[in-house]
Amino acid sequence: MSSGNHAPQIKAITFDIWDTLFIDESDAPKRHVAGLDPKPQMRRRLVWEALGKAGDEVDRRLVDVASDAVDAAARKVWHELFVTWTVPDRIDLILMGLGRDLPGQERESLANAFQSMEMEIGVDAVAGAKMVLEALSKQYQLAVISDTIFSPGWALRKMLDAHGLDEYFDARIFSDELGHSKPHPDVFWAAAGALGVRPDELVHIGDREHNDVAGIHAVGGRAVLVTAVKDRGSHDTKAEAVCERLENLPGIIETMAGQ
Repeated sequence: MSSGNHAPQIKAITFDIWDTLFIDESDAPKRHVAGLDPKPQMRRRLVWEALGKAGDEVDRRLVDVASDAVDAAARKVWHELFVTWTVPDRIDLILMGLGRDLPGQERESLANAFQSMEMEIGVDAVAGAKMVLEALSKQYQLAVISDTIFSPGWALRKMLDAHGLDEYFDARIFSDELGHSKPHPDVFWAAAGALGVRPDELVHIGDREHNDVAGIHAVGGRAVLVTAVKDRGSHDTKAEAVCERLENLPGIIETMAGQ
């Protein structure tokens, strides 16, 4: 941060995606109505069916155990090393745990099915998302920063575009493409570099204290904690502001810019 009583000028705003712009798991009720398995069960079924089609019968319970182990390991790596494994890497590890293999084409089809799953039904945008992005894009450069778990950067771009949101962003930083996830400093430095600003000229908008608030603070920027979908501890947040309804964000940014 610069010296003196005033914070640096706000030149750009970065946005988390899940539970900030999109409502995570909002596709779950729709899947139920459509008679589809929940996504974790569907992924396990797809692995089991792919092996069966390849002529390699395996007990479904073993597929579940291997998948559970890989998911647990992926969460540990994500939370402690700030890396999100790609879907092909996850599938390789599941197959390795089972002592099985799949031909290249079948493995690629399985990965595509995993990665497209959140697009086949569609998630809901947070109320006011398009209006807020449109308003803020008139004054600031905008970027999206997102950790990718099962939906990689290319899928998230399509989801943003499907909701009419992608056009407002000047840069897009996804963990599977960068190699690190929030709160790793490289994520925020990459966003600042893509936008041509310093990290302390950024305000980051997100819903998680550890990933979003602490992440941007570590590089000298400011944070707004969004609780529009879930309140994950706003009572003791270190964010400069809390946004209970996304529609309030332009006013919050205006206040921060005047401080």
